[in-house]
Amino acid sequence: MPFPPPPHTPPGASPGLRRRTLLASAAGAALLAGCTAEPDTTATSSGSPSVAERTRARAARDSTGLVRQYDTAIAAFPALAERLSELRAEVVRHAKSFGSAEPTPTPTPTPTPKPASTSASAPASPAAAAAPTSERDALAGLAAAERALVDRRTKELLDVPGELARLLASVAAAGAAHVYLLTEGAK
Repeated sequence: MPFPPPPHTPPGASPGLRRRTLLASAAGAALLAGCTAEPDTTATSSGSPSVAERTRARAARDSTGLVRQYDTAIAAFPALAERLSELRAEVVRHAKSFGSAEPTPTPTPTPTPKPASTSASAPASPAAAAAPTSERDALAGLAAAERALVDRRTKELLDVPGELARLLASVAAAGAAHVYLLTEGAK
């Protein structure tokens, strides 16, 4: 049995037509708003990089450094390779989306025993200065690094143009999901 139209709908008018008209209007407004180019007003007259360019370059460096941290954790604890490989691959995609040339390749864990001292090898980046001593420490270190990047990228959203702000927001959201996966899996 069909339901009668709501009382505010004029007799003979189709409720679907009004809904379609509303949706078409909203879609058109979104297209118009999305198509407007946002000028980068952060560029300086002296030819120095704009805030957006500096933010993009820093985000690329940060993501590449995070890839190295994943590599360090995977190399130190090959048992974590399966768990961390997807998260690492996503961070590589983030680095590329910010313009990083070539993040490091996926490490191949070696089945050699863990060395007693890590002072013989130089760290790949300042963030990876101390090699983790346990799987739990490795996961906690990765979660802390991801969390720090989420916080920084979230703060930078206000200072950059629309498209870069959307990219930062998306990558920050993915980083927050990584923090959750790294911390919840450790419990």
